Amino acid sequence: MDIKQLNKTELQVMKYLWRIRKGFMKDIVDQFPQPGPAYTTISTLIGRMVEKKYIGFNKVGRDKEYFPLLKKNDYFNAQMKDMVSNFFNNSASQFASFFTKNADMSMEEMEELQRILQQKINKKKEL
Repeated sequence: MDIKQLNKTELQVMKYLWRIRKGFMKDIVDQFPQPGPAYTTISTLIGRMVEKKYIGFNKVGRDKEYFPLLKKNDYFNAQMKDMVSNFFNNSASQFASFFTKNADMSMEEMEELQRILQQKINKKKEL
């Protein structure tokens, strides 16, 4: 599946569905801050997201219960790869350098990052 960047409203819908796992149109519309988009606008948007295979649905009587087909982790990974490719010349080390220089991280967060990297290094060495 080619995962494109979601627009702001699509991302709101997906975040809600990722959190609750499934919901009816009314549930989704109710998640938007008021005054939110019109019911018909969300309905059209969800229809397009179904066509793109980001969302699926089951018929429950006359209603449709929607659920995410696009996994949150898959979307996040695709966006990160795209960002590293577009802004850091496909270099994870350039990204890591930028991130560590510009992120306001606590000592605990830096130690956690170091631990994660060390685990990854150890796994690579085992191969």
